[in-house]
Amino acid sequence: MQGRLIYLMGPSGSGKDSLLQAARAPLEAHGCRFARRVITRSAESLGEDALGVTPDEFERLEGEGAFALSWRANGLAYGIPREIDDWLSAGQDVLINGSRGHLEVARQRYPQLLAILLQVDEAVLRQRLLARGRETPEQIEQRLARSRELQAGVASSPLPLAGEGPGERAGQAGTVILDNSGPLPHTVSRLLHLLDEMRRCA
Repeated sequence: MQGRLIYLMGPSGSGKDSLLQAARAPLEAHGCRFARRVITRSAESLGEDALGVTPDEFERLEGEGAFALSWRANGLAYGIPREIDDWLSAGQDVLINGSRGHLEVARQRYPQLLAILLQVDEAVLRQRLLARGRETPEQIEQRLARSRELQAGVASSPLPLAGEGPGERAGQAGTVILDNSGPLPHTVSRLLHLLDEMRRCA
């Protein structure tokens, strides 16, 4: 049985890296593999368990077919190693740290992909961005505006899950919105619930 690709997205400051770190052990216990991204290293990738390479190294790897998925965003290049195809073929679910801008390309390659958009209350997101001190106030407002656009593009529509737990709802074209405004353990619990529901409906 083919595994399913789980495509986690979220605006900068939404807590994707923290969620991935906290959820890794319980998800691996559920038989879900994690793909480590390859990134042309910068301050943007601080905090993520990623493999940093130079732009030239990335171009070489991409040319050699080392990536199942690759894209550019925010002046960086991102790659997902092609070993995920082996994991999926072996029937294992695979979670990757994805990009909203590359979602449709990923869906074309993996039609059964489950997209999860991490959502955070705007006041919480602003506080997190200010606390990490990477951006100017103007850049923070630009990120908040992009976050609003991102969430507006995921209008509510039916999703084939047996049920929705608190803090999650169905989104456009099979995207699930997962709220991460509260305590991180709650988000991890909701993510596990979501994947259990996904398997029941498979």
